[in-house]
Amino acid sequence: MSWGTELWDQFDNLEKHTQWGIDILEKYIKFVKERTEIELSYAKQLRNLAKKYQPKKNSKEEEEYRYTACKAFLSTLNEMNDYAGQHEVISENMTSNITVELARYVQELKQERKSYFHDGRKAQQHIEICWKQLESSKRRFERDCKEADRAQQYFEKMDADINVTKADVEKARQQAQVRHQMAEDSKADYSSILQKFNHEQHEYYYTHIPNIFQKIQEMEERRIVRIGESMKTYAEVDRQVIPIIGKCLDEIVKAAESIDQKNDSQLVIEAYKSGFEPPGDIEFEDYTQPMKRTVSDNSLSNSRGEGKPELKFGGKSKGKLWPFIKKNKLSLKLGATPEDFSNLPPEQRRKKLQQKVDELNKEIQKEMDQRDAITKMKDVYLKNPQMGDPASLDHKLTEVSQNIEKLRLEAQKFEAWLAEVEGRLPARSEQARRQSGMFDAQNPATVNSCAQDRESSPDGSYTEEQSQEGEGKVLATDFDDEFDEEEPLPAIGTCKALYTFEGQNEGTISVAEGETLYVIEEDKGDGWTRIRRNEDEEGYVPTSYVEVYLDKNAKGAKTYI
Repeated sequence: MSWGTELWDQFDNLEKHTQWGIDILEKYIKFVKERTEIELSYAKQLRNLAKKYQPKKNSKEEEEYRYTACKAFLSTLNEMNDYAGQHEVISENMTSNITVELARYVQELKQERKSYFHDGRKAQQHIEICWKQLESSKRRFERDCKEADRAQQYFEKMDADINVTKADVEKARQQAQVRHQMAEDSKADYSSILQKFNHEQHEYYYTHIPNIFQKIQEMEERRIVRIGESMKTYAEVDRQVIPIIGKCLDEIVKAAESIDQKNDSQLVIEAYKSGFEPPGDIEFEDYTQPMKRTVSDNSLSNSRGEGKPELKFGGKSKGKLWPFIKKNKLSLKLGATPEDFSNLPPEQRRKKLQQKVDELNKEIQKEMDQRDAITKMKDVYLKNPQMGDPASLDHKLTEVSQNIEKLRLEAQKFEAWLAEVEGRLPARSEQARRQSGMFDAQNPATVNSCAQDRESSPDGSYTEEQSQEGEGKVLATDFDDEFDEEEPLPAIGTCKALYTFEGQNEGTISVAEGETLYVIEEDKGDGWTRIRRNEDEEGYVPTSYVEVYLDKNAKGAKTYI
């Protein structure tokens, strides 16, 4: 577990994280400082209170303290001064052992952090300079090769021309030789610089950056240990003067001892790890060959968007080859995060989507509990009208039901994206949906898969057994009228059911896995395909549930390439 190997492309995030760590340390210092001020103020108020109730000399009150009850009160006042003194001790010890020490440590930590990130930027600038030198030598090599080709063609043309003097031919030959020699020199220079750059790049990603990030990790772990030790000191200072609250302080010590710097480091990796791999070496590109010259797939220019639009590195998705080079300023200015978190690396996107699904499931469960409570209250009102009007709860019940439907649609959308990231099949069993919290035992939602969840209904509206009015009515649709008024549509192809689909909504049709049916209307972009089993049975099924084979000669059928 090393930041140098796991977080090699997270320079900016590590810089932010370490600054956040310093901010946390400074926040803790401020907390302890305010605690010491409270202790001093409290001690002062206790001393003033004890002084106020001390008996005045040569007065009648002094005689009253002969009684045992008054002596006990006087002893209480004397102890109050000692008690105030203990709070002053707390303030002094916390100031010297925590506030002053941590303030000094923060200054040292800032200097150390600044040094490490300065070294990182220096290494970044060095590799960028090497890259520019490589690009320059490559362009010079390419230019010299082209000029050598032109000089050679000119010499051959002059040599073939009988009207040209021998001196001109000799001059053209010499010029061609000079150009060829320049191309050879440029080739040798380009090869040398390329080897040097590949070596520098390897050192940069596998030696310099890992070493710097390892030091940053050790610095961050020391900070974590230090703040844990400070918390223990905070508790021990209090424990020395307040044994009566020792149990509370034991919890503080236990909390401080539970800090695990290694675990924190692992969490940083899980948060920022992109899953991308460092770039490989750049291949040599020989411009002297008469073949078509192409840019290497793993060249650095392609990683910057100057070459081919698509890159492939060991079968993985396009990666950030140069995380330390300035990022796209336009994307940073926009600052807009896609709803499906598609701007994040795969691992981070999966975590964000899973977190969103869990949050929505909790909200759904909360709304369902509220609905159950309102339903029970309504039942009580129905049985005992004197306790309240059942109709007064209908509006609230409808509102809760609408919220549940909205949350379910939102959760289904994010679950579909999550399924795509995790590479799962579109179809999901009811058992899996129960485990994800999306299955309501009392009022099961009419959903069977992520593909079906993503879409609502063939006409774009979402229908379920329980309506928004909460009366158990099904939302009205126009399927029956459309089927009665329209002429039977001709078949434009066939389809095979990949999964079993139970068409419980109006306008849909149930199919069994492996069943072959006729396609009478293809998907118009809403996620549904219209099929027919026989003359009397036709309806819509999710497009992702069937494999369509269109007849190219059929009217209205699209041609797919």
